[in-house]
Amino acid sequence: MKKTKLLLSIVLMLGLWLPLGSANVHAATTFKDISVNHRGYNEIMYLATGSIVSGSLDGRFLPSNVVTRAQAAAMIGRALELNGEQRKTEFKDVGSGNFASGYIQSAVDKKILSGYGAGIFRPDAVVNRGEMAVMISKAFGYEFGGSLSGAANALMSRGIAQGMSNGSFGADYQLTRLDFSIFLARAINYKLRVNPSVLFQNELFVTANSLNVRSGPSAQYSNIATLVKGESVQTAYKVGNWIYIKSGSKEGFVHSSYVSTSVNTPSPTPPSQESPLASKTIVIDPGHGGKDSGAVGFGLYEKTAVLDTALKVRDLLKQTPFDVQLTRDKDVFIELPDRVAFANKLNADIFVSIHANAATSSATGTETYYYSAAATNTRTTESKKLASAIQARLVEAWNLRDRGVKNAGYIVIKQTEMPAVLAELGFITNADDNAKLKSPAWRQKAADAIYLGILDYYKGNGYDVTKLYNIVNK
Repeated sequence: MKKTKLLLSIVLMLGLWLPLGSANVHAATTFKDISVNHRGYNEIMYLATGSIVSGSLDGRFLPSNVVTRAQAAAMIGRALELNGEQRKTEFKDVGSGNFASGYIQSAVDKKILSGYGAGIFRPDAVVNRGEMAVMISKAFGYEFGGSLSGAANALMSRGIAQGMSNGSFGADYQLTRLDFSIFLARAINYKLRVNPSVLFQNELFVTANSLNVRSGPSAQYSNIATLVKGESVQTAYKVGNWIYIKSGSKEGFVHSSYVSTSVNTPSPTPPSQESPLASKTIVIDPGHGGKDSGAVGFGLYEKTAVLDTALKVRDLLKQTPFDVQLTRDKDVFIELPDRVAFANKLNADIFVSIHANAATSSATGTETYYYSAAATNTRTTESKKLASAIQARLVEAWNLRDRGVKNAGYIVIKQTEMPAVLAELGFITNADDNAKLKSPAWRQKAADAIYLGILDYYKGNGYDVTKLYNIVNK
C-alpha cells in the first residue's frame, strides 16, 4: 500500500501520464480534468474508447502536458494496430524496456517515423506541430510531397488541423496531449473534423456471412451496424487494416480482411497478430544477367551461378514470414540504377547482392562488401553488421579463405537506402572455387549460408527467429 501511494505521489508531482500497455493501467471512460464542455472532449473520449490514449493513475488526462516522440509513436501505433510488443530496436537510445519500443520499431519499419542517424531516435524529445503533421501524413497515407509545408496542407485541407491566428501553421510550436489527441482522432474519424466531408469512391463486396460495422478501427469500438455477404460498400479511406465504408445508411469501419473486389472471394480466417518479421522486405539481387555475363571461368558464367544461388535463397525465405523480392528471377539484363530503384521503391529492410569474383588463377576466397559513407547510406552500422553475419556463414559453409568484410562504393550498396551488402562467393577464375560455384549442391550451401546470415542479423537486432533456423537441413 505504501509503495502504491508513493508511486501515485511521484506521478502527481511530475505530472506524468502512464502509457497504455503498462501492466496495471486501463483506458478510462472518463477523466477528472476533461468535462463534457472541454474543447477536446469528443476527440479524447473517442481515442480512449479504442484504448489509444489513457490517463494518469489518479484518473486525469493531463491535456496540457507535452507529447514526446515515444508517446506519439505509441498513440499512432495503437491507432493503426501496429505490433507494440516491447523489444530491442535499432536505436541505442530506445531499449527493449522502453514502454514504446515495439511501437517505435514498428513505426520505423512502416516508414512512419525515422531516427536522427547514428542509431539515435530521441524518444523523450517533444513533438512540435510540424513533426506531428508529417507523422500523421505518413501514418494515414496522405500525399504531401515529402515537405513539412506539404504535410501541413494535407492536414488543413482535410479539416484535421487549422492554422494559427497569425496565419502560419505554427510548425515550431510544441504539441500538447490535448492537441495531438484532437489531430489523431480527426485523422481516424472524419466526422470529428472541421467541416467534415469525404468522398466514397471505390466499390467492394462483403465476403463474410456477417460483418460488423464499427465506430472505430478496432474491435474495442462498438458495433453500429451489420452487413451480409455480397453486400456492396463504398470506401473512403483506410486506417491500418480497417476501411471506412458506407452502404446505404450504414457507415463506419470494417476490417479489410472481410471485403474484396469480388463477392466470390473466400471468407478469410479471423486476422491474427502479424509477425513483426512480416513487415520486413528482403531484396535479393543476383548480379549481372542477360547480355552481361559477369565474370567467366572454366566455361561458367557468373550470371548463371549467382542467379541459381539467389533463387535458392528466395525459396528458403519464402518459408518464413519475411517478404522476399528478387531484382531478377531469370536471365535478363537490369541496369544497376534500376536495381537500386527497385529496392528503394519497396522500402526494403535489407538488400543482399550476390556475385562471384575474378582475378588470377591463384586468387581464392570469400569476401563481403558494404558502403560506409553515412552521407549516402545512413544504415552504415547495420550494413556492416549484416555483411559480417553473412561473411561468417559463407566462410563456414564453403571453407574458403576468409578475405573479410570490406568497404567499397559499388552502386547497388552505395545508393540503396537500407542496410545493403554485396557478397562475393568465390573466384570463378580459381579451379577449386569454380568447382563449388558450378555445383548445385555447393550453391545450395551458399544459399543456406546467406539465409542463416540474414537470420543472425535479425537475431542480433532482437527478433525471435529461433524456429526459422530449422528450415535449413544441416
